[in-house]
Amino acid sequence: MYTYFWDEKRIYLVLEFAQGGEMYKYLKKRERFDETTTAVFMFQMADALNYCHQKNVIHRDIKPENLLIGEDGQLKIADFGWSVHAPSKKRQTMCGTLDYLPPEMVVGEEHREHVDIWSLGVLCYEFLVGTPPFEHDDSTSTYSAIRNVRYKFPHYVSSGARDLINKLLQRKPQDRLSLKEVMAHEWIQHHLRKRESTLKASKRNLRDKPS
Repeated sequence: MYTYFWDEKRIYLVLEFAQGGEMYKYLKKRERFDETTTAVFMFQMADALNYCHQKNVIHRDIKPENLLIGEDGQLKIADFGWSVHAPSKKRQTMCGTLDYLPPEMVVGEEHREHVDIWSLGVLCYEFLVGTPPFEHDDSTSTYSAIRNVRYKFPHYVSSGARDLINKLLQRKPQDRLSLKEVMAHEWIQHHLRKRESTLKASKRNLRDKPS
């Protein structure tokens, strides 16, 4: 937020303009992302959430609809309507979006910042597959799948991506990877290096192109 002002009827917030629009629309247009694109997005998300958690802020509603894309392709976390500043206490309110709810919320247990890490695993799966891992035609089946951490991978999802997602979608919150471990995960680091090599090659081609 850059600034704010108000009049007799409204409060106005001046926010950063996300030229790339909403991630949900971008994903639906593309149907699903390749692994390099997904890995880059996951690194950005883990980095952003790590910053939030260092400030004791839990977002609690991470999903494509609440992500915006900046001019340079950088992801921006938006809609902090369900977020909470929780420096010490655990929370009990069930909130967020059904397909992204973690098991501890579904069964009515207390929760902490680990709920965002679970949502990161769901997000990674949806980026790669095009649908959330626990999506079913009825909410009862979805709740059951989340409680039992029951999901399947399509054949085209690599072993590295599966490893990351499996380590994020752990039933016990304390068993999930930390956000720093997410950023350091070999699958993510491999694709970051791959992307960097591609960018360097593109720059060389442009530089060597005859004028």
